[in-house]
Amino acid sequence: MSAVLSLDSVSVRRGRKMLLNNVSFTINDDERWVILGPNGAGKTTMLQIAAARLFPSSGTAQILDETLGAVDVFELRPRIGFCSNAIANHLPQRETALNAVVTAAYGVTGRWREEYEQLDERRAFQLLNDWGVGTVFDRPFGTLSEGERKRVQIARALMTDPELLLLDEPGAGLDLAGRESLVARTSELIAHEDAPATVLVTHHLEEIPPGFTHVLLLRDGEVVAQGPLQETLTSENLSRTFDMPLDLTERNGRYSAFMKH
Repeated sequence: MSAVLSLDSVSVRRGRKMLLNNVSFTINDDERWVILGPNGAGKTTMLQIAAARLFPSSGTAQILDETLGAVDVFELRPRIGFCSNAIANHLPQRETALNAVVTAAYGVTGRWREEYEQLDERRAFQLLNDWGVGTVFDRPFGTLSEGERKRVQIARALMTDPELLLLDEPGAGLDLAGRESLVARTSELIAHEDAPATVLVTHHLEEIPPGFTHVLLLRDGEVVAQGPLQETLTSENLSRTFDMPLDLTERNGRYSAFMKH
């Protein structure tokens, strides 16, 4: 095992507000982590640091054996697959789904004058097929359904064969069928022996795919609990995280929670 991401006493301050406060945790290359917490807990902020797109106000962030602040982030970012609305919002709406994926090879969000090899385009097309959206390869990204857009974004995140995969609320905005399909495909992905270390951010337990190994619970920018998923994801820890008495249920590796009555 080797650490792919290590945060040591990391804080992020914006004005008077602490988005993250003294957070420490480590992800090894054979682990699959879920970051859970309510809106405003600091989940997306943490993922932006892991993606080398945000620098801590204090503390140390090491990503793939590089220290943030002492490395060229433009060389580091292609080693990290990042699926996020922040990326999706920068993809040109007229860009085809295939181009939205293949441009990740250069770390850009729009096809301009770069020359791509046929190998790159074949890989992009294969990834679209793998995620069930090969038939929309020539359609403009802006015309795709929300479910199609999510799958194209994940294909894009995998384009560079990353060593670390970050998924920021990939199920947001999906209907039930879309969510279940995404959960199943993500579960298949992380089960593969060559799959990268993966971090999934969500605030819905139902979106956790079977196969994830660890969980980090965040509230108000601080760690409530962290560790192996089956030991750490408990009714007590969930109740503390969401400031509400909750009953946790698990069935066939899937989780849900409801308020205690």
